[in-house]
Amino acid sequence: MPAPRVAVYIDFDNVVISRYDQVHAGKRDPWRADNARDHVADWGSTDPVDVRLAEATVDIGAVLDYAASYGTVALARAYADWSVPANAAYRRQLVDRAVDLTQLFPVSGTKNGADIRLAIDAMEDLGQYADITHVVIVGGDSDYIALAQRCKQWGRFVVGIGVTGSTSRALIAACDEFSSYDALPGVPPLEDDQPSSEPDAEEAQPTADATTKAPAKKATAKKTASGRASKTAAKKTAKAPAKKSGQQEATDLLLRALTIAADRGDEAEWFFGGGIKSQMQRMDPGFKEKALGFKNFSDFVQSRDDLVEVQLTDDAGHLRLRLKES
Repeated sequence: MPAPRVAVYIDFDNVVISRYDQVHAGKRDPWRADNARDHVADWGSTDPVDVRLAEATVDIGAVLDYAASYGTVALARAYADWSVPANAAYRRQLVDRAVDLTQLFPVSGTKNGADIRLAIDAMEDLGQYADITHVVIVGGDSDYIALAQRCKQWGRFVVGIGVTGSTSRALIAACDEFSSYDALPGVPPLEDDQPSSEPDAEEAQPTADATTKAPAKKATAKKTASGRASKTAAKKTAKAPAKKSGQQEATDLLLRALTIAADRGDEAEWFFGGGIKSQMQRMDPGFKEKALGFKNFSDFVQSRDDLVEVQLTDDAGHLRLRLKES
């Protein structure tokens, strides 16, 4: 059986902008607000935007190394306007990794048409190189949904890579497997709590009656304090589901996969762990136990031992839904 061969297509503008907006999420539309496209990442610069670009540097090596885990990278292409300083700083890194740079000048405002050009090139490549087995699409734009679907129809295994918070959920579902850029090996994790650069509206607004009636001042202060407390509580409430949702969604996914397996067989039957994991990834290509903090799938399953029973043997692991005590 021939070795797998991989084609990698990178919407470079999409990834760089999305990563910058993610790292500096405390500011509204940070890429545009900072006009970051006209800056170059530089830790030692006196320009704060140069430093912010450095903080949001995209590790192309991590992306290509991950793509290589599926097989030999037969071709790799990156699409962007390489005359833009923020993109040009990556040219040497990309060329050193044998990535073809496709120049796309903006034809309407800042839109460079990368999605259309990337899709056309991918279709031409698959028609010309029948030995391509895997297609890696790096970019979270929903415009790539049709491309992912067509690649799958042509019998290719489609892997998606996108920045968390800037990736279409429909694109994730259209891929055979999906990984967040943030979760790739070698990419440093972001801080959970990022400071906001925008002051609270209530703090910014002066109290109208501050110099007049004392009772009014007291009432306003009490209302403001209450408002701040409510806002703080709301922020905590908003963050809490985000931290729990990934774990809870993974638990629900595991239970659904096991339930499907049990419906097809005996409720008390033990199921091969690898098969259950494959089923989970078919149901949600974005599932990755390591992104949830587990070394391997066995550790992930054993952390749910109140719901799932695990049977480890020398050669493999098996699991089933924990039987209810009668």
